[in-house]
Amino acid sequence: MTTIDFVVIITYFITMIAIGLWAMRRVKGQEDYFMGGRGFGKLLQTFAAFGAGTGAHEPVQVGRTVWTSGLSGVWSAMMWLFVTPVYWFTAVWYRRMRHLTLGDWFVERYQSQLLGAAYTAFAILFYMFYLSTMLSAIAKFSVPLMGTDMMFGMELKYVLVPLISMIVIAYGVLGGLTAAYWTDLIQGIFIILLSILLIPYGLWELVEKFGDPSTQGLLDGFTILHQRVSAENFGLFTGPSAGEFPPQYIFSLTLLALVGIVVQPHFIATGGGSAKSEDEARIGLVVGNFLKRLCTAGWAITALIALALLAGNVEIAADPDKVWGVAAREILGPLNMGLVGLMLACLLAAMMSSADAYMIVTSALVVRNVYSPYINSNASEKECVRIARLSGLTIIVGATIVSLVMGDVFGQFKLAIELPLLFAAPFWVGIFWRRSNAMAVWLTIGFVGMVFFVLPYLLPVLNPSMRTDPAYTVSTEVVTTTRERTATEVDVARREAWETAKAQAENQYVNDPAKLDAALKKLGASPPDAVVGETIQLSMTTGGESIFWNDVRADNSNLMTVREETSEDGTRIVVQKRTGEFKGEGPLKIDFLIYQWLGIIDLSDASKATLETLRLPPRVILPFVFLMLVSLVTPRGNAEKLNRYYAKMKTEVDPDPEKDTAKLAESYANPTRFDDRRLLPGTDWEFMKPSRKDITGFLVSVVVCFIILALLIWVANIKA
Repeated sequence: MTTIDFVVIITYFITMIAIGLWAMRRVKGQEDYFMGGRGFGKLLQTFAAFGAGTGAHEPVQVGRTVWTSGLSGVWSAMMWLFVTPVYWFTAVWYRRMRHLTLGDWFVERYQSQLLGAAYTAFAILFYMFYLSTMLSAIAKFSVPLMGTDMMFGMELKYVLVPLISMIVIAYGVLGGLTAAYWTDLIQGIFIILLSILLIPYGLWELVEKFGDPSTQGLLDGFTILHQRVSAENFGLFTGPSAGEFPPQYIFSLTLLALVGIVVQPHFIATGGGSAKSEDEARIGLVVGNFLKRLCTAGWAITALIALALLAGNVEIAADPDKVWGVAAREILGPLNMGLVGLMLACLLAAMMSSADAYMIVTSALVVRNVYSPYINSNASEKECVRIARLSGLTIIVGATIVSLVMGDVFGQFKLAIELPLLFAAPFWVGIFWRRSNAMAVWLTIGFVGMVFFVLPYLLPVLNPSMRTDPAYTVSTEVVTTTRERTATEVDVARREAWETAKAQAENQYVNDPAKLDAALKKLGASPPDAVVGETIQLSMTTGGESIFWNDVRADNSNLMTVREETSEDGTRIVVQKRTGEFKGEGPLKIDFLIYQWLGIIDLSDASKATLETLRLPPRVILPFVFLMLVSLVTPRGNAEKLNRYYAKMKTEVDPDPEKDTAKLAESYANPTRFDDRRLLPGTDWEFMKPSRKDITGFLVSVVVCFIILALLIWVANIKA
């Protein structure tokens, strides 16, 4: 990075802090600090949803998966696409709640103040792990851009991660949600730049490096892209790692995301609760998230261009997570225009626009659901805001510690993404079914926590023989697929880069076998020897996945061939089975223990994607079934309070606070005034007949989903 790059980054930081100082003077009370006075229109709501929903880890993640799996790798982030139409409905829910936190909603709906405190504890833990993934991704992205992994005698992450955290604390703590939303507007523009900046420069670099700039234009870069990269990399459901993102796996990821995302704590603000009206809430949430989906498409195209340009790069061969950072450095660096600094600022924006919202929402939960009810119920507005500013530090500091200690982006993300299972069923069922009650919710939280978070670790401790029991150490079949195709220039470059990276690892870790083994594992299998235009054999080995554990270890493992077959197109498939004495490692996958109890135990021929798909039914369905069954045998909630709650949720929000209060008073006085709109009157189910606006908005959103996919496929397959 040059001086001008550092000037760009410093200017960006100063601007964010200045906005925080400006917004601080506008904060008069809790609603100003936590919800910005509920005065945000479509523009700010759109960029708030866009910014809070776009994490710094996602461009890095898409860069890696597209590099290894072709265009189909876009599903590592595009899995949220078909969740977006449902936001047309959920945005209305959050606005009609008229609460400052989702903890307040749990308190009102289930008539339990303690449930709000429990939700606060979940939120703090969730955001510590979720934000830490972004901080870790920033640190990894910055290494190739800055040209060093050391600063002031320390690893770069130990300097950069705390610095970023302090900037977020500075403007977020000072200005509250107003500062967060205005910075999100600026940062949203930066994120869009991040998503498209490398595409034109990368295409032109392809023309200059492998074409003829005197006769070819920018769009000819797409032609060169297809000449250098094999056709298999341009399929949305196929690719070099065919089967990594099959349709059933994408469906399961979408459903899991839909079930859990509604209880992510920031959704009550960015999901519509801070908007002026229901229309602003809906349009902001849906359009903001569609912007993100378009950006995801941009990240995928960028990764394909990087593959064509940098297939021979040794840094990426050794660690595909560095695709984005190396591409930015190699493509933008030589221009010496401050664009490398701008790219880093853009990725910082992706992280900071999420972090500020998360921090403010967490501080609101602490104040509303812990401090006020349990510590000082008579606290003034000024005191509550002060406590909020102090408590907001916990989430950022905690995330910083987790990031520095763990440093495992995938591990941190996996922990965070499964935690919402604790509260997902109580939220969904509570929205639609009067019969669910606080006792059933507590028992459900205990059930989910025990089954999916405690027993996987506890059962192997109570019964250590499980780790070596042949019934639990089975693995899926090892399938080696060998096929032929014509070698491209990328194939040649990848082989050379792999050999160089392997030699470097062997020299660097000659006296450290453990680190050498880890480096070679990350490097992956050797690409085939290739000469452009000649036929090469590509072998891909899948399977060998432990069914009941994260992995199984064996000192004397062998492979026994089960069957061999050759298809009409010449593809040869060899199926083998692992034999030997194994020991399970990591937590028990209790989902598959359930399948075993049900008699569904032969998963030997299941792919990794199928195994992941099969984790869906127990984790999604069981909490709902358990909650509903227990609700039927436990006491109902207070009928009068439930009447008030459902009457409020059916009353359309008026942007004028006084008029809205009057409308609520009318609904409270006559809770049955909307019964003519119920789909199932006279029952405990509160499904309402959808309006024309409901149906139209949802259908338009579904169509937009397919338009985005069509646009991605079209751009990826342009040939000038």
